[in-house]
Amino acid sequence: MATTTVLGAPVRQRRKPVTPYLLMIPAVAVLLLGLGYPVYWQIVTSFQEFGLAQQFGQPPTFAGLDNYARIFADDRTFAVVVRSIVFCLVTAFSTVILGLLLALLMRAVHGAVKVILQIALLLAWATPVVASVTVFRWLFDSRTGVINWLLVQAGLTQYQGHNWLAQPLSFFFVAALIIVWMSVPFVALSLFAGLTQVPDELLEAARIDGAGSTQILVRILMPLVRPVLAIVLLLQIIWNLRVFAQIRLLQDAGADVRRTNLLGNLIYELGMGSQNFGGAAAVSIFVLLLTIALSAPYVRSLMKEDAA
Repeated sequence: MATTTVLGAPVRQRRKPVTPYLLMIPAVAVLLLGLGYPVYWQIVTSFQEFGLAQQFGQPPTFAGLDNYARIFADDRTFAVVVRSIVFCLVTAFSTVILGLLLALLMRAVHGAVKVILQIALLLAWATPVVASVTVFRWLFDSRTGVINWLLVQAGLTQYQGHNWLAQPLSFFFVAALIIVWMSVPFVALSLFAGLTQVPDELLEAARIDGAGSTQILVRILMPLVRPVLAIVLLLQIIWNLRVFAQIRLLQDAGADVRRTNLLGNLIYELGMGSQNFGGAAAVSIFVLLLTIALSAPYVRSLMKEDAA
């Protein structure tokens, strides 16, 4: 044990135990092997000319920053980046807000209503991506879709035969509905688990002191579940920034690919469509850096709360 002096008296300081760090070594090694090598390969490939010929054994040539220069000199790439960030933030915050409302609803109701609501959320969460997108494509179909029929019945005749996927704005509205619908169950159940940790005695004491529902929510519930709220928001930003399958499946229904691509779709188009794996790797590294930049404030906030 180390010894320090406080007010002239020696005080022994305990050494931090080494065993927990030793137990973490296998898990860290697996993560480095499983995640580190792909990232290393992406970084190396982003500085190479790596196309179809290299897939058949021809050695790649060093390209320096040419891949980055070619990709980001294209105005379309800038449009995809802005589009992806806006779509990511809108869907992430919408998901968290709806998830919080559903979590509060689950806390307020009891018995069979709560069970039915939780089962419905679990079923929505468990639905495969392809099935979810297919259902929404049926709902918004221009000829036989339920949404167009309901709008026409409500007197909005301009929606007769309306193609929701033809224009980027309505395309991303449908895409955002799919993303939010698939993501809300995770957020709602996570926040509900956090809300169940709030003691009922604390809420009862607040009501006795004259606090209303809004004051209880803002001054008691929200501060107590803020760590969970920050984590689920962070996860939604990470997941929504690299969304691919939902956009691709909607594009296959007849949307304009160039006007609806997000970063994940751009990577796929460069790699699988153009066989430009060096350019695809360069965009992948940019997405990684962008994810870190968007996540950094939330990670820093979580670290400050842990330190406090």
